[in-house]
Amino acid sequence: MKKGRPFLLPLLIGILLFILNLMLGPVKIPIQTLFNIIRGNVVDDLSVNILFQIRLPQSLTAIFAGAALATAGLLMQTLFRNPLAGPDVLGISSGASLGVALVTMLTGAWFAFMPQLNIISLIFSALLGALVVLMIILALSHRIKDNAMLLITGLMMGYISSAVVGVLTVYSSAENLQAFTLWGLGTFSAVGWDRMYYYTAATILGLLMALLLPKPLNTLLLGERYARNLGLRISQTRFIVLFCAGLLTAVVTAFCGPIAFIGVATPHITRLTIGGSDHKTLLPANMLIGASVALLCNLIARMPGVEGALPINAVTSLMGAPVVIWVVLTRHKRKYL
Repeated sequence: MKKGRPFLLPLLIGILLFILNLMLGPVKIPIQTLFNIIRGNVVDDLSVNILFQIRLPQSLTAIFAGAALATAGLLMQTLFRNPLAGPDVLGISSGASLGVALVTMLTGAWFAFMPQLNIISLIFSALLGALVVLMIILALSHRIKDNAMLLITGLMMGYISSAVVGVLTVYSSAENLQAFTLWGLGTFSAVGWDRMYYYTAATILGLLMALLLPKPLNTLLLGERYARNLGLRISQTRFIVLFCAGLLTAVVTAFCGPIAFIGVATPHITRLTIGGSDHKTLLPANMLIGASVALLCNLIARMPGVEGALPINAVTSLMGAPVVIWVVLTRHKRKYL
Protein backbone atom coordinates (compact mmCIF):
# COMPACT_ATOMS: atom_id res chain seq x y z
CA MET A 1 0.00 0.00 0.00
CA LYS A 2 1.45 3.39 -1.03
CA LYS A 3 2.51 5.85 1.61
CA GLY A 4 -0.37 8.14 2.58
CA ARG A 5 -3.02 5.92 0.94
CA PRO A 6 -4.42 4.54 4.26
CA PHE A 7 -5.16 8.07 5.46
CA LEU A 8 -6.76 9.50 2.33
CA LEU A 9 -10.22 7.92 2.59
CA PRO A 10 -10.64 8.49 6.37
CA LEU A 11 -9.50 12.09 5.92
CA LEU A 12 -11.97 12.77 3.09
CA ILE A 13 -14.82 11.15 5.02
CA GLY A 14 -13.91 13.19 8.10
CA ILE A 15 -13.92 16.46 6.14
CA LEU A 16 -17.31 15.60 4.62
CA LEU A 17 -18.81 14.75 8.01
CA PHE A 18 -17.35 17.93 9.51
CA ILE A 19 -19.05 20.05 6.83
CA LEU A 20 -22.33 18.17 7.31
CA ASN A 21 -22.11 18.78 11.05
CA LEU A 22 -21.85 22.49 10.37
CA MET A 23 -24.77 22.47 7.94
CA LEU A 24 -27.35 20.08 9.35
CA GLY A 25 -29.43 20.23 12.50
CA PRO A 26 -32.79 21.55 13.69
CA VAL A 27 -31.90 24.74 11.76
CA LYS A 28 -30.39 23.94 8.36
CA ILE A 29 -27.58 26.14 7.03
CA PRO A 30 -27.35 25.82 3.22
CA ILE A 31 -23.92 25.15 1.76
CA GLN A 32 -23.89 28.51 -0.04
CA THR A 33 -24.68 30.32 3.21
CA LEU A 34 -21.94 28.37 4.95
CA PHE A 35 -19.35 29.39 2.34
CA ASN A 36 -20.52 33.02 2.49
CA ILE A 37 -20.05 33.04 6.26
CA ILE A 38 -16.59 31.51 5.92
CA ARG A 39 -15.62 34.18 3.37
CA GLY A 40 -16.88 36.87 5.74
CA ASN A 41 -19.96 37.79 3.76
CA VAL A 42 -22.43 37.76 6.65
CA VAL A 43 -25.90 37.12 5.29
CA ASP A 44 -27.77 35.89 8.35
CA ASP A 45 -26.92 36.74 11.96
CA LEU A 46 -28.85 33.71 13.22
CA SER A 47 -26.85 31.33 11.02
CA VAL A 48 -23.59 32.97 12.10
CA ASN A 49 -24.44 32.56 15.78
CA ILE A 50 -25.53 28.93 15.32
CA LEU A 51 -22.39 28.14 13.34
CA PHE A 52 -19.76 29.77 15.54
CA GLN A 53 -21.34 29.46 18.98
CA ILE A 54 -22.89 25.99 18.75
CA ARG A 55 -21.97 23.79 15.82
CA LEU A 56 -18.29 24.63 15.32
CA PRO A 57 -17.24 24.07 18.97
CA GLN A 58 -19.48 21.01 19.14
CA SER A 59 -17.91 19.53 16.00
CA LEU A 60 -14.37 20.24 17.22
CA THR A 61 -15.22 18.62 20.56
CA ALA A 62 -16.49 15.53 18.74
CA ILE A 63 -13.34 15.34 16.58
CA PHE A 64 -10.95 15.38 19.53
CA ALA A 65 -13.16 13.10 21.64
CA GLY A 66 -13.42 10.50 18.87
CA ALA A 67 -9.68 10.57 18.16
CA ALA A 68 -8.84 10.36 21.87
CA LEU A 69 -11.21 7.49 22.70
CA ALA A 70 -10.22 5.53 19.60
CA THR A 71 -6.55 5.93 20.51
CA ALA A 72 -7.12 4.92 24.13
CA GLY A 73 -9.03 1.86 22.98
CA LEU A 74 -6.29 0.80 20.57
CA LEU A 75 -3.64 1.20 23.28
CA MET A 76 -5.63 -0.92 25.72
CA GLN A 77 -6.34 -3.64 23.15
CA THR A 78 -2.66 -3.84 22.24
CA LEU A 79 -1.36 -3.77 25.81
CA PHE A 80 -3.78 -6.40 27.14
CA ARG A 81 -4.01 -8.31 23.85
CA ASN A 82 -7.77 -8.30 24.26
CA PRO A 83 -10.00 -7.28 21.33
CA LEU A 84 -12.79 -6.17 23.68
CA ALA A 85 -10.65 -3.92 25.88
CA GLY A 86 -11.65 -0.26 25.82
CA PRO A 87 -10.81 3.10 27.38
CA ASP A 88 -12.95 2.36 30.43
CA VAL A 89 -11.43 -1.05 31.13
CA LEU A 90 -9.30 0.26 34.03
CA GLY A 91 -12.19 1.92 35.86
CA ILE A 92 -11.15 5.45 34.91
CA SER A 93 -14.58 6.32 33.52
CA SER A 94 -16.16 4.91 36.67
CA GLY A 95 -13.85 7.11 38.73
CA ALA A 96 -15.06 10.13 36.78
CA SER A 97 -18.66 9.06 37.38
CA LEU A 98 -17.96 8.79 41.09
CA GLY A 99 -16.51 12.31 41.15
CA VAL A 100 -19.59 13.70 39.41
CA ALA A 101 -21.90 11.71 41.68
CA LEU A 102 -20.26 13.16 44.77
CA VAL A 103 -20.84 16.68 43.46
CA THR A 104 -24.34 16.34 42.05
CA MET A 105 -25.79 14.13 44.78
CA LEU A 106 -24.22 15.61 47.90
CA THR A 107 -24.17 19.34 47.24
CA GLY A 108 -27.80 20.08 46.50
CA ALA A 109 -29.85 20.78 43.41
CA TRP A 110 -28.96 24.49 43.43
CA PHE A 111 -25.32 23.58 42.79
CA ALA A 112 -26.13 21.05 40.09
CA PHE A 113 -28.41 23.29 38.03
CA MET A 114 -26.66 26.68 38.11
CA PRO A 115 -25.55 26.94 34.46
CA GLN A 116 -21.93 28.06 34.82
CA LEU A 117 -21.22 26.47 38.17
CA ASN A 118 -22.80 23.25 36.94
CA ILE A 119 -20.48 22.75 33.98
CA ILE A 120 -17.31 23.83 35.77
CA SER A 121 -18.03 21.68 38.81
CA LEU A 122 -18.90 18.62 36.73
CA ILE A 123 -15.74 18.92 34.63
CA PHE A 124 -13.51 19.43 37.65
CA SER A 125 -15.06 16.64 39.72
CA ALA A 126 -15.02 14.17 36.79
CA LEU A 127 -11.41 14.97 35.97
CA LEU A 128 -10.38 14.66 39.61
CA GLY A 129 -12.16 11.32 40.04
CA ALA A 130 -10.68 9.92 36.84
CA LEU A 131 -7.16 11.06 37.68
CA VAL A 132 -7.35 9.59 41.20
CA VAL A 133 -8.23 6.18 39.76
CA LEU A 134 -5.54 6.58 37.09
CA MET A 135 -2.89 7.34 39.73
CA ILE A 136 -3.94 4.26 41.71
CA ILE A 137 -3.69 2.07 38.61
CA LEU A 138 -0.30 3.50 37.69
CA ALA A 139 0.97 2.88 41.22
CA LEU A 140 -0.32 -0.69 41.14
CA SER A 141 1.28 -1.27 37.73
CA HIS A 142 4.70 -1.24 39.42
CA ARG A 143 3.67 -4.01 41.82
CA ILE A 144 1.43 -6.09 39.55
CA LYS A 145 3.57 -7.44 36.73
CA ASP A 146 0.95 -9.60 35.06
CA ASN A 147 -1.28 -7.72 32.60
CA ALA A 148 -4.24 -10.01 33.21
CA MET A 149 -4.10 -9.33 36.95
CA LEU A 150 -3.77 -5.60 36.31
CA LEU A 151 -6.79 -5.75 34.03
CA ILE A 152 -8.81 -7.54 36.70
CA THR A 153 -7.68 -4.97 39.27
CA GLY A 154 -8.86 -2.16 37.01
CA LEU A 155 -12.22 -3.84 36.57
CA MET A 156 -12.55 -4.16 40.34
CA MET A 157 -11.76 -0.46 40.73
CA GLY A 158 -14.61 0.23 38.36
CA TYR A 159 -16.96 -2.00 40.34
CA ILE A 160 -16.02 -0.26 43.59
CA SER A 161 -16.66 3.18 42.08
CA SER A 162 -19.98 2.01 40.63
CA ALA A 163 -20.98 0.53 43.99
CA VAL A 164 -20.34 3.83 45.76
CA VAL A 165 -22.37 5.62 43.10
CA GLY A 166 -25.17 3.13 43.67
CA VAL A 167 -25.16 3.87 47.40
CA LEU A 168 -25.24 7.62 46.72
CA THR A 169 -28.28 7.27 44.47
CA VAL A 170 -30.27 5.79 47.33
CA TYR A 171 -29.76 8.89 49.47
CA SER A 172 -29.95 11.43 46.65
CA SER A 173 -32.90 13.67 45.84
CA ALA A 174 -34.74 13.32 42.54
CA GLU A 175 -33.28 16.60 41.25
CA ASN A 176 -29.69 15.62 42.00
CA LEU A 177 -30.21 12.16 40.54
CA GLN A 178 -31.57 13.73 37.38
CA ALA A 179 -28.47 15.94 37.05
CA PHE A 180 -26.20 12.90 37.36
CA THR A 181 -28.27 10.92 34.86
CA LEU A 182 -28.12 13.74 32.30
CA TRP A 183 -24.34 13.90 32.63
CA GLY A 184 -24.13 10.14 32.12
CA LEU A 185 -25.89 10.39 28.75
CA GLY A 186 -22.85 12.10 27.26
CA THR A 187 -22.70 15.23 25.12
CA PHE A 188 -20.36 17.06 22.78
CA SER A 189 -21.99 20.43 23.48
CA ALA A 190 -20.60 21.11 26.98
CA VAL A 191 -17.24 22.45 25.76
CA GLY A 192 -17.64 26.09 24.79
CA TRP A 193 -14.94 28.38 23.49
CA ASP A 194 -13.99 29.38 27.05
CA ARG A 195 -12.97 25.78 27.84
CA MET A 196 -11.88 24.65 24.39
CA TYR A 197 -8.23 25.58 24.97
CA TYR A 198 -7.87 23.35 28.04
CA TYR A 199 -9.78 20.51 26.41
CA THR A 200 -7.83 20.51 23.15
CA ALA A 201 -4.45 21.10 24.81
CA ALA A 202 -4.84 18.08 27.12
CA THR A 203 -6.20 15.91 24.30
CA ILE A 204 -3.46 16.86 21.83
CA LEU A 205 -0.84 16.11 24.49
CA GLY A 206 -2.19 12.59 24.88
CA LEU A 207 -2.45 12.05 21.12
CA LEU A 208 1.11 13.22 20.54
CA MET A 209 2.34 10.87 23.26
CA ALA A 210 0.52 8.00 21.54
CA LEU A 211 2.14 8.83 18.19
CA LEU A 212 5.54 8.22 19.80
CA LEU A 213 4.62 4.64 20.75
CA PRO A 214 4.37 2.66 17.45
CA LYS A 215 7.66 0.80 17.92
CA PRO A 216 7.05 -0.45 21.49
CA LEU A 217 3.42 -1.29 20.63
CA ASN A 218 4.51 -3.34 17.62
CA THR A 219 7.03 -5.11 19.83
CA LEU A 220 4.33 -5.92 22.41
CA LEU A 221 2.37 -7.71 19.70
CA LEU A 222 5.13 -10.34 19.63
CA GLY A 223 4.50 -11.25 23.27
CA GLU A 224 6.10 -9.99 26.47
CA ARG A 225 8.81 -12.65 26.59
CA TYR A 226 9.98 -12.00 23.04
CA ALA A 227 9.66 -8.23 23.54
CA ARG A 228 11.83 -8.43 26.65
CA ASN A 229 14.45 -10.39 24.70
CA LEU A 230 14.48 -7.59 22.13
CA GLY A 231 15.37 -5.12 24.89
CA LEU A 232 11.95 -3.57 25.49
CA ARG A 233 11.43 -2.36 29.05
CA ILE A 234 8.04 -3.91 29.71
CA SER A 235 7.24 -2.12 32.98
CA GLN A 236 8.23 1.29 31.67
CA THR A 237 6.33 0.80 28.41
CA ARG A 238 3.24 -0.40 30.24
CA PHE A 239 3.36 2.64 32.53
CA ILE A 240 3.58 5.04 29.58
CA VAL A 241 0.78 3.29 27.67
CA LEU A 242 -1.48 3.28 30.73
CA PHE A 243 -0.76 6.94 31.44
CA CYS A 244 -1.44 7.97 27.84
CA ALA A 245 -4.68 5.99 27.54
CA GLY A 246 -5.77 7.07 31.01
CA LEU A 247 -5.13 10.75 30.31
CA LEU A 248 -7.14 10.66 27.09
CA THR A 249 -10.01 8.81 28.75
CA ALA A 250 -10.03 11.11 31.78
CA VAL A 251 -10.10 14.31 29.73
CA VAL A 252 -12.87 13.18 27.37
CA THR A 253 -14.99 11.76 30.21
CA ALA A 254 -14.57 14.92 32.25
CA PHE A 255 -15.61 17.29 29.46
CA CYS A 256 -18.09 15.13 27.52
CA GLY A 257 -19.31 12.49 29.97
CA PRO A 258 -18.81 8.74 29.60
CA ILE A 259 -18.93 8.10 25.83
CA ALA A 260 -19.49 4.40 25.18
CA PHE A 261 -18.28 2.03 22.45
CA ILE A 262 -16.24 4.44 20.29
CA GLY A 263 -13.02 3.30 21.95
CA VAL A 264 -13.88 -0.39 21.65
CA ALA A 265 -15.31 -0.45 18.13
CA THR A 266 -13.13 2.04 16.23
CA PRO A 267 -9.82 0.08 16.36
CA HIS A 268 -11.56 -2.89 14.72
CA ILE A 269 -13.05 -0.65 12.03
CA THR A 270 -9.55 0.73 11.41
CA ARG A 271 -7.95 -2.71 11.13
CA LEU A 272 -10.68 -3.78 8.72
CA THR A 273 -10.24 -0.60 6.65
CA ILE A 274 -6.45 -0.44 6.28
CA GLY A 275 -5.44 -4.03 7.06
CA GLY A 276 -2.37 -5.06 9.00
CA SER A 277 -1.34 -4.29 12.56
CA ASP A 278 1.60 -1.90 12.14
CA HIS A 279 0.95 0.86 14.68
CA LYS A 280 2.96 3.34 12.63
CA THR A 281 0.02 3.33 10.23
CA LEU A 282 -2.66 2.08 12.58
CA LEU A 283 -2.40 4.87 15.18
CA PRO A 284 -2.91 7.94 12.92
CA ALA A 285 -5.52 6.16 10.79
CA ASN A 286 -7.35 5.13 13.95
CA MET A 287 -7.40 8.75 15.14
CA LEU A 288 -8.91 9.90 11.84
CA ILE A 289 -11.55 7.17 11.84
CA GLY A 290 -12.35 7.79 15.51
CA ALA A 291 -12.92 11.48 14.76
CA SER A 292 -15.18 10.52 11.83
CA VAL A 293 -17.17 8.08 13.96
CA ALA A 294 -17.74 10.73 16.62
CA LEU A 295 -18.80 13.27 13.97
CA LEU A 296 -21.23 10.74 12.50
CA CYS A 297 -22.72 10.03 15.94
CA ASN A 298 -23.04 13.76 16.63
CA LEU A 299 -24.73 14.26 13.26
CA ILE A 300 -27.23 11.47 13.90
CA ALA A 301 -27.95 12.87 17.38
CA ARG A 302 -28.86 16.21 15.81
CA MET A 303 -30.84 14.89 12.86
CA PRO A 304 -33.15 17.43 11.23
CA GLY A 305 -36.63 16.97 12.61
CA VAL A 306 -35.40 15.90 16.07
CA GLU A 307 -36.22 18.47 18.72
CA GLY A 308 -33.16 19.11 20.86
CA ALA A 309 -30.67 16.25 20.51
CA LEU A 310 -30.55 12.53 21.12
CA PRO A 311 -28.21 11.28 23.87
CA ILE A 312 -24.77 10.66 22.37
CA ASN A 313 -24.42 7.40 24.30
CA ALA A 314 -27.61 6.06 22.76
CA VAL A 315 -26.24 6.69 19.27
CA THR A 316 -22.73 5.36 19.98
CA SER A 317 -24.16 2.22 21.58
CA LEU A 318 -26.43 1.53 18.61
CA MET A 319 -23.46 1.90 16.26
CA GLY A 320 -20.75 0.31 18.38
CA ALA A 321 -22.54 -2.69 19.87
CA PRO A 322 -23.00 -4.46 16.49
CA VAL A 323 -19.27 -4.04 15.83
CA VAL A 324 -18.42 -5.65 19.17
CA ILE A 325 -20.85 -8.51 18.49
CA TRP A 326 -19.23 -8.99 15.08
CA VAL A 327 -15.79 -9.15 16.71
CA VAL A 328 -16.99 -11.81 19.15
CA LEU A 329 -18.58 -13.92 16.40
CA THR A 330 -15.57 -13.72 14.06
CA ARG A 331 -12.82 -13.91 16.67
CA HIS A 332 -12.10 -17.54 15.85
CA LYS A 333 -11.74 -16.73 12.13
CA ARG A 334 -9.61 -13.61 12.22
CA LYS A 335 -6.58 -12.64 14.24
CA TYR A 336 -6.62 -8.97 15.14
CA LEU A 337 -4.01 -8.81 17.88
